[in-house]
Amino acid sequence: MMKAEAAIFRALADATRRQILCELAEGELAAGEICAKFDITGPSISRHLAILKNAELVSERREGNRIIYRLEPDDLAISMSNFLSAVCPQQMVLRRKIGRRAHG
Repeated sequence: MMKAEAAIFRALADATRRQILCELAEGELAAGEICAKFDITGPSISRHLAILKNAELVSERREGNRIIYRLEPDDLAISMSNFLSAVCPQQMVLRRKIGRRAHG
């Protein structure tokens, strides 16, 4: 497994980080908005966000004194697809079959 994929899987191993990704899937959020959605401390959320950022699953930008986070879904999709292709080569065939059923 590549280093980047390992970081992604480590990031996804935690339920709080997976929930943060789900929240960001609906749109950008400021750090304070993310904290308000969880019953844990701000520093804990900051650590979770740092792990997600290190795995390149989220990015951040400054807006005044706020830090805005956004999901980076392409990196997640590519890494998951690469992993599935390596361990389950037939997933490509299954995906084509499912696609044909959905369209036919």
